[in-house]
Amino acid sequence: MKSVQRLALLMVGMAFSTFTLCKRQSNKKQGWHVYTLNTPGIINMTRIVPAIALGFLLSSFSLYASPVGYRINAQETAITLSWQAFGDMSQARLGNVTGDITLNAGNDSDDTVHVSIPVAGLNASNPLLSWQMKSSLFFDAERYPNITFTSSRVVALGQGHYRILGTLAVKNIARPVILDALLNDKTTRPENISLHASTTISRSAFNMASFAALVDDHVTINIAIQARLHRAV
Repeated sequence: MKSVQRLALLMVGMAFSTFTLCKRQSNKKQGWHVYTLNTPGIINMTRIVPAIALGFLLSSFSLYASPVGYRINAQETAITLSWQAFGDMSQARLGNVTGDITLNAGNDSDDTVHVSIPVAGLNASNPLLSWQMKSSLFFDAERYPNITFTSSRVVALGQGHYRILGTLAVKNIARPVILDALLNDKTTRPENISLHASTTISRSAFNMASFAALVDDHVTINIAIQARLHRAV
């Protein structure tokens, strides 16, 4: 909720408190009304304080329940890919992740996640594997420089757990995915949040089926995001 709306709620509370201090004197014949203080010269604090507090409470509740935006911190965010190859577990890391997260504590239908991942930031366990993964055999970074994820629905499951439904686009191929996520909004820095999420995809679904006899088709994605308060939406 915008600051003007919060101010309006506060003013309503204050107006209510002022009204409770007054009594009405009427002249029905002449059609006029005069309001005078119940206790001349003395403000009845037992009435005004609760009324003002009510205004603040309504304002604070509206602020808490409004969508709040967070900007992903690229320096503290990483995505890890894991898969079986030649009988062993292999991994690659994607950095320089950017994007935005919107959260509404009062309504998860307002929650959104958008992430952009540059393939150029991919680093595997050795230079040869890094080169292969960026080549046309897999991600084809020269033609398709970015991977994106955009949520379509975020479902709050309780105790910080979420199910994030959305679309993952790799090499201009868009597929639906579901992320299991855990949100921590009680970090050491109050303006920050951390989000950990994971899912498993089929690499062949994104036209990356090379070495199918030696490399497993399933790739597990683990996401560790740090984001900083950016704006009220």
